[in-house]
Amino acid sequence: MKHTRIRTFNTKDTYPEQNLDNDLCQAVVAGDVVYLRGQIGQDLETRESVGIGDVEAQAEKAMSNIAMLLEEAGGELEDIVKVVVYLTDIRYREPVYRVMGRRLKGVFPVSTGIVVHALARPEWLVEIDATAVLGERA
Repeated sequence: MKHTRIRTFNTKDTYPEQNLDNDLCQAVVAGDVVYLRGQIGQDLETRESVGIGDVEAQAEKAMSNIAMLLEEAGGELEDIVKVVVYLTDIRYREPVYRVMGRRLKGVFPVSTGIVVHALARPEWLVEIDATAVLGERA
């Protein structure tokens, strides 16, 4: 089975200040499962960070990116089965989970929340990783 790779990129273009050269993508569709790259407050078209200093705005952008990538993969937010949330400060939990709660109302995915020291760029405050299963819903 060949996997579908959505929005391929190379890290040397995305992170020019770092000495990297990795071929990655934003999503992989393997059968009926969609694995999404962790999404942050970044515009996927321009690679510009958005919502600098505003964790709620970054969470909104991350969830918008997730919705867009799932649509490109043939799915929708309702197909999400698991999310992992990375926060750089425990105080961000409530605003981030409120954003996710609005976007995932009635979906009931499993969820893991982790507080980390930092993300890949210092301005990023939250990263949301999602896995979805396409097709009929239970």
